[in-house]
Amino acid sequence: MALNIPSKKPRTLCFSLVLIICIVTTSAELQRFEHPTKEDGSLSFLVLGDWGRRGDFNQSEVAFQMGRVGEKLDIDFVVSTGDNFYDNGLSSEHDTAFEESFTNIYTQTSLQKQWYSILGNHDYRGDAEAQLSPQLRKIDSRWLCLRSFIVDAELAEILFVDTTPFVDMYFTSTEDHTYDWRGIPSRKAYIQTLLKDVELALKKSSAKWNIVVGHHAIRSIGHHGDTQELINHLLPILQANDVDFYMNGHDHCLEHISDNKSGTQFLTSGAGSKAWRGDMKNEEALNKQGQLVNFFYDGQGFMSVQLNPTQAEITFFDVFGNVIHSWTAFKLLHPST
Repeated sequence: MALNIPSKKPRTLCFSLVLIICIVTTSAELQRFEHPTKEDGSLSFLVLGDWGRRGDFNQSEVAFQMGRVGEKLDIDFVVSTGDNFYDNGLSSEHDTAFEESFTNIYTQTSLQKQWYSILGNHDYRGDAEAQLSPQLRKIDSRWLCLRSFIVDAELAEILFVDTTPFVDMYFTSTEDHTYDWRGIPSRKAYIQTLLKDVELALKKSSAKWNIVVGHHAIRSIGHHGDTQELINHLLPILQANDVDFYMNGHDHCLEHISDNKSGTQFLTSGAGSKAWRGDMKNEEALNKQGQLVNFFYDGQGFMSVQLNPTQAEITFFDVFGNVIHSWTAFKLLHPST
């Protein structure tokens, strides 16, 4: 069936967009959303994480630069890596924070595209079901947030994975925080099913580029560092299925780390508002494990991704719109068998 999602008219813009997204049911539990590439077969999008603070902590400034870059690249959509609303998610479907931190902030024409979002740990501290509700799309039709799902853009398949339930501390050391685990009656069964769905989707994928998005980092030298539960359970699946990029937020920084064993690139974009200056772990331990830290930035910013059948260009921007790191990967158009 087809889901017709017209973009809402921002108050400051006379602009509308009708985006048709096809939902395709597969044998796995993950919903699949088809998003077409450009006429030339290319795809471009922005990646942002850890942002929703009603414009504070330079959120509005980052949004402005996203609009400029989005226009230049003619982006197809925006990816949010979670922690969409601080400090404790949304209180309900009617929480004004949704418009105050999203609709009223990302107002530029180039950002009036589909936003594909997942939940972060801060989102689970509020009414997690509210962010998943179709009611929010009636307020702003750009919004699409699910626990886990797939965006099939022909050239690339992007798997969004709900990583928060993997992390032990949210169940054992909650530090007076309350998490909304409705929809996850059995954590063990939920994780086992999700891992099977991810593995099946990756094995069946025929896309040129395979990308996995989660909130929590697998590899990071930021404040939170590596997420051991993901290293134990998710990383082996990514390595076995030649995933090109794992993109995440959670650490409030920008990072690019390479896995020299598998070739997977770990890309952190969690600097959409509040950042942690000087909060950086020693990278020597990662290097000893076969990881290479290519780039780390402890300020605010975002990331762009440009894909075509033979090339992927990853670029990081700071709060002023300056390019602070760029990296290009190549693939053969017709790989030998």
